[in-house]
Amino acid sequence: MGSAQNRPAPVVHTRSGPVRGVVEDGLAVFKGVPYAAPPVGPLRWRPAQPHRGWSGTLDATAYGPSAPQLVREVDPMLGGHGFAPFDEDCLTLNVWTPGIDDARRPVLVWIHGGAFISGSGAMPNYSGETFARDGDLVVVNLNYRLGPLGLLHFASADGAEGPDAAEGGNVWLTDQLAALRWVQDNIAAFGGDPGNVTVAGQSAGALSTAALAGHAGDGRLFRRAILQSVPLAMPLATPAEGLARTAAYREIAGAKDLDELRALPWPRLVGATAGLLAATTEWGHWTAPFMPVLDGATAARQPVENLLDGPGAAIDVLIGWTAEESAFVFALGEAYASATREQVLRRARDSFGDGAAEAYAAYEAARPGGRPVDVLIGLTTDELFRKPTLAFAEARAVRGRPVWTYEFAFPTPAHDGRLGAPHCLDLPFVFDNFDAWSHAPFLAGMDVRTRDDLARSVHRAWISFVRTGDPNHPAMPRWERHDLHARATMRFGA
Repeated sequence: MGSAQNRPAPVVHTRSGPVRGVVEDGLAVFKGVPYAAPPVGPLRWRPAQPHRGWSGTLDATAYGPSAPQLVREVDPMLGGHGFAPFDEDCLTLNVWTPGIDDARRPVLVWIHGGAFISGSGAMPNYSGETFARDGDLVVVNLNYRLGPLGLLHFASADGAEGPDAAEGGNVWLTDQLAALRWVQDNIAAFGGDPGNVTVAGQSAGALSTAALAGHAGDGRLFRRAILQSVPLAMPLATPAEGLARTAAYREIAGAKDLDELRALPWPRLVGATAGLLAATTEWGHWTAPFMPVLDGATAARQPVENLLDGPGAAIDVLIGWTAEESAFVFALGEAYASATREQVLRRARDSFGDGAAEAYAAYEAARPGGRPVDVLIGLTTDELFRKPTLAFAEARAVRGRPVWTYEFAFPTPAHDGRLGAPHCLDLPFVFDNFDAWSHAPFLAGMDVRTRDDLARSVHRAWISFVRTGDPNHPAMPRWERHDLHARATMRFGA
């Protein structure tokens, strides 16, 4: 069929029926394509089900609704992470391709983050156009169920738990798996290669990617994984913990049992998230109101284990963190900005016990002139992200498995330089699409030339990894695999 610009209204025949897209800047783009049945009515809290398909040609020129979620009115970091409209019928994906042909291009599937309570494949931030155009890739991103609609854990009347029980468990993961199976079944018709798929995500999206590796079938579902800011120190909840969290949420929502919960409209379900968020917040700890559950079925092991000795062991991995991840949570709130040394010491005891004072002194010495909150940011960044990421890389290296590690350390001058390189700051560099992030306050004040030079290097490294399994390209220094001899980590800075 040739390149996209030769087809003003491109049509692709999927297994569910034909879809008609649109040409945008020379790319064929298909938006709001259903990959599973609407999870509404009796399918609420049930694993994703196959879509029945459609007669005629589906109009795929506008994004589908985002998963229901709380929308933060004032966000001093991202400027917002929700994208209206929202609806429970949200299981759609979007595709960007340079051509509807048989070129069998590498495929990048992006899974958004947002602590499992926010985000959308419809957000301009996560548009696949830059990767499709610059890398000659087919790019897919998706919506999946979030918050109470995606992560509540239930037990059946006989006490069985998980997705095979009367009600759901980890239904967010069944959504993502359904999307990956859609890719296997359909992406060749969009010019992609189902045998050369990379799944990438950031934060909750990275944890999702590692969880999906438990179903990778030794690389048959996808070959490569990019894990950005994956909180490996946040373990999946046990079934008992999941049931307890669901019970606490149900009380907040004002439902005495599952039947009453099922009868509530989704805006009320989402609204109760704020109460659970408040109930689970602990000073100095980065917590999440909803966490996936280690249920023995959809998630049979902790996600990191999938990529060590589990079904995803053969997958190539690129993994890293930002230098001040936890600044995203702690740098700007007054409760932390005015924190005292004693408050942070008390928090440090949760991690270091009797060694808290020594640890505090070490973090303080590494940050001359730093405030107690800067010590908190350093130790929680190490605890949640840097330390477990390096431990994972070491474990991969011991097993002779390929892994590349990085630290994104380009500081932002926004908010008087208090942020350093916080969680999410790497995203516009990875996508190289700063125009789509113009609403994000944490990018303010950057030197544009330096910013753009670094973005090109990072963006090209991700493209190279998706295409070849190796992030190296001529415009950057040699990036060695992480091994037990050199323990190389690429540092992206100024």
